[in-house]
Amino acid sequence: MSTEADVIVVGSGLAGLVATYELTRAGRRVVIVDQENQNNLGGQAFWAEGSLFLVDSPEQRRLGIKDSRELALSDWLASAGHDRDSEDRWARRWAEAYVDFAAGEKRDYVYRLGLRLLPLVGWIERGEGTATGHGNSVPRLHYTWGSGPEVVRTFRKPVSAAATRGLVTFKYRHRVDELVIEGGAAVGVRGAVLEPSREPRGVPSSRKETGRFEIRAQAVLIASGGMGANHDLVRAHWPAERLGPAPATMLTGVPAHVDGRMLQITERAGGSVVNLDRMWFYNEGIKNWAPVWPGHGVRLLPGPSPLWLDATGQRLPPPLFPSHASLATLRHLRSTGHDHSWFLMTHSMVDKEFALSGSDQNPDLTGKNCLLLLQRLKKSTMAPIRAFIENGEDILVSRTLPELVEGMNALTPGPLLDYARVEREVVARDRQVANDYGKDIQLMAVRNARAYLPEKAVRIAAPHRLLDPAHGPLVAVRLRLLTRKTLGGVQTTLGSQVVRPDGTTFDGLYAAGEAAGFGGGGVHGYNALEGTFLGGCIFSGRVAGRTLAHNLA
Repeated sequence: MSTEADVIVVGSGLAGLVATYELTRAGRRVVIVDQENQNNLGGQAFWAEGSLFLVDSPEQRRLGIKDSRELALSDWLASAGHDRDSEDRWARRWAEAYVDFAAGEKRDYVYRLGLRLLPLVGWIERGEGTATGHGNSVPRLHYTWGSGPEVVRTFRKPVSAAATRGLVTFKYRHRVDELVIEGGAAVGVRGAVLEPSREPRGVPSSRKETGRFEIRAQAVLIASGGMGANHDLVRAHWPAERLGPAPATMLTGVPAHVDGRMLQITERAGGSVVNLDRMWFYNEGIKNWAPVWPGHGVRLLPGPSPLWLDATGQRLPPPLFPSHASLATLRHLRSTGHDHSWFLMTHSMVDKEFALSGSDQNPDLTGKNCLLLLQRLKKSTMAPIRAFIENGEDILVSRTLPELVEGMNALTPGPLLDYARVEREVVARDRQVANDYGKDIQLMAVRNARAYLPEKAVRIAAPHRLLDPAHGPLVAVRLRLLTRKTLGGVQTTLGSQVVRPDGTTFDGLYAAGEAAGFGGGGVHGYNALEGTFLGGCIFSGRVAGRTLAHNLA
């Protein structure tokens, strides 16, 4: 069989780059095929804030955080809740392997390639309030210096160097429509050549075909990402029996090319695709006032202090507080029958706790700007934050609560908020601030989080009354569902080889990254612990690349 390479990598995102890096280290020839142009090299990872989940790291130890592989694995498995004998068979084993990686080689692996971490460690997905339940027991969110673009550069640089040596060929604007299967093994891909595109990164591109192609190799690696931009596919797999009906409207947190096509193509070819009903979407989406792709939304990264109200003005019940339990909160909000909810904040809370997800919204991290980083002590002075507050259609600012509620009602067609109900929730919450103790569990959680010095210094406002004029004006933020990560995907062995529905392995076919549910078809189970997505792409891409380099002739 004539081949153009040892391996075809479908997708030029982070997982594909990591696998290619490992393959070229072993002298293997790789063809990277992608339907977008070279401006999109790095995929979704480029847009990420770039945080990594690490366990018992030097950064944690310097901050007095007592973490361990055992504690992290306990948190992971409790959060994942793997409960499907067949679909979760490999996912559970991937979970153990990934936590071992996060507690072992992961930091050194990226550090040797030049990636650096900030000395602060963030604490998000704090959980539902029990030691045996979902959530991070300790801070584990490690911020990369340079955010998503730097994570991409870490692997793009050696891959580009390998390309100059003739080991890597990029086939941009090549859309895979079919896997070539012969004798039960994957031996190539075929599809359409799309017309050239000069669109900037993330901007939708033409799908006009100018020709056909077929490429052959010893093996094919699927690293094409998830389905977050394909709302039809999301709705087709939406778990209504578990989460309630899908929202009538959703914001989109990923570029339009994250369409899930390769999941369907792999399944048609005979690969096992599992757990697509497990999705990691965010409740705190706000519309981007300067969109790059259709329906472009950004996640408001919540501190723990805002008062969270549903569309009717009812406060969300414990333990559904900001930054605690995303999936449980999503389940509750879908039960209300409405597609939006509200944060109520003071200006003081905005200064400390208003942060936005994404490399483009964090110029201090992305640009490695130390002076700008110091402005995190007063976040609202940062340009992206100011721009959203001034231009975002989901954000309202008022001096008084009656004016704020009036503005909130003007922003949505329904249901109209009852001012008396909103006032009752606000006043009741404010009474609990008078003492350093009380019965309000959210305020207890805020005080617990502020016991961790970095959070107190740069992330969490001191408890205060919402109606205290000294902390005004008041701010309301309308929140909607934001699509993001697909937690299920192509089922793989611990060596990233695709599994067939009958449990046998698929010769010549491998998968990594989000397309593989970040490993095994769903390493996260039902809940993610955050900082785990880029790390999952790195780990699964590394495994796939090393396995292929070892196994191929």
